[in-house]
Amino acid sequence: MYCVVMASLASFPPPTPEIPVRIAAAKPLFAWDALEDSPSLQTVRAFLEAIPDAPLLDSLQRARGKGRDDYPVAVLWGTLLLAIVLRHHTLDACLQELQRNPALRLLIGVESEQKVPRPYNMSRFLAVLGEEPHLPHLRGVFDALVQRLGRVVPDLGKDTAGDSTGLSGRAADGAALREAEERQGLPQPTGGRKEYKDDDGAVTKVVEWFGYKLHLLVDVKHEVVLSYRVTDTKAGDNEMIGDLLRQAKRNLPEDRIETLAYDKAADDGAVHELLHDEEVRPVIRNRTFRLEEPEKVVGGRTPLNVVYDQAGTLYCYDRVGPEPVRHRMAYIGHEAERGTLKYRCPARHEGWECPSDAACNGERQYGLTVRVKQEIDLRRFPSIPRATKLFERLYKGRTSVERVNARLKVFWGIDDGQVYGSRRFHAHVGAVLVVHLGLATVLAQTTRSEGTYGTMRLSPIAQALRDLMKDPPESIADPATAPE
Repeated sequence: MYCVVMASLASFPPPTPEIPVRIAAAKPLFAWDALEDSPSLQTVRAFLEAIPDAPLLDSLQRARGKGRDDYPVAVLWGTLLLAIVLRHHTLDACLQELQRNPALRLLIGVESEQKVPRPYNMSRFLAVLGEEPHLPHLRGVFDALVQRLGRVVPDLGKDTAGDSTGLSGRAADGAALREAEERQGLPQPTGGRKEYKDDDGAVTKVVEWFGYKLHLLVDVKHEVVLSYRVTDTKAGDNEMIGDLLRQAKRNLPEDRIETLAYDKAADDGAVHELLHDEEVRPVIRNRTFRLEEPEKVVGGRTPLNVVYDQAGTLYCYDRVGPEPVRHRMAYIGHEAERGTLKYRCPARHEGWECPSDAACNGERQYGLTVRVKQEIDLRRFPSIPRATKLFERLYKGRTSVERVNARLKVFWGIDDGQVYGSRRFHAHVGAVLVVHLGLATVLAQTTRSEGTYGTMRLSPIAQALRDLMKDPPESIADPATAPE
């Protein structure tokens, strides 16, 4: 929106480098709680200037050709973004504000009240935005925003988490339109049902909806979306991880993603093989099954009293007494070159006496060590074993996805259920995620205050981001390579 904004602000006050969002220096880089409930004009202007949407607008303008241009595509696109960033419940509410707010109109190039689009103009525009080739260009705007942030934020995408959430939606009116959407590869809304179970497998909560599923891959620390997919409600979470990971890797510097946390829905052998091949360490809870053998002997040259359970946790049994006593072996590291996990005698590692010390350790001063090859079962033996503090700490990062989902739904109305048709729905979801990343850019480049009456300072990341935004983006992801 940068060119549109600058072209339409001839009578607007000179630009100021400061954004009127007050953020303390101690706040995180992406201080989501510092966003204004009612964004000021300066904040909205900074947001619009942060959106690299030139390829999208060019695509929309070429499709319009020499037809009527009463409402330019830049105005319609800007109106859609304003409706989301200003947290209007409906597009009609945003149009009404534009009619009575001349300063807001100037931000998107609307010269007068009579030039404000009508509700049916916005409805048609949303449907066109969801068509080919515009929808891939919309995803390209999202990708360009992630790429820009990834270049200046050195740890963006290092630790990630994924999850899916249900979104309400309605089918388009008319069988012909629905068939056209299906030919385009867009899923139709279906009934969804999700069951929540306790550790014993009993269902504790059931959620039902009609619409779609939104799959996200999110940075754990910064709570920024790195990739997304929209599917019908029947698609499994494990089926989407490959597409999410590939999109995120295209958007981030090479070898940036180190870990991926997910719930039991992703505990699948194919998922673990994929992450192993991509050199991404999985942090995935395992699903439990009723097995005849809940524990298995490690085998090989390892003593027979060393076993592992369904989660891949190693135990050793003290068999000197009348009844065997089980102890969890001490994990001491992942040997990537060997493809093994290394464990040590828990008694020697923790400094307590074990009656089986002589039988297990013999004359070894260091004690018994066991190397387990991950190739035995990648699902049970991930690079970060489940029974470790590191796994528990990284797994807690999954709550970042829940917070992101809450913002998308509560703040920006991604789940309002008022969007008809798959094309409109995909366009609406794409626009909401562009707003999410646009506001993340605004937060990252905002100056920080030191103390109640302290001076304002610009962090190195904020300065680098501002410098990067002065020029058009060097590369925007090719829409042809983006997942459909």
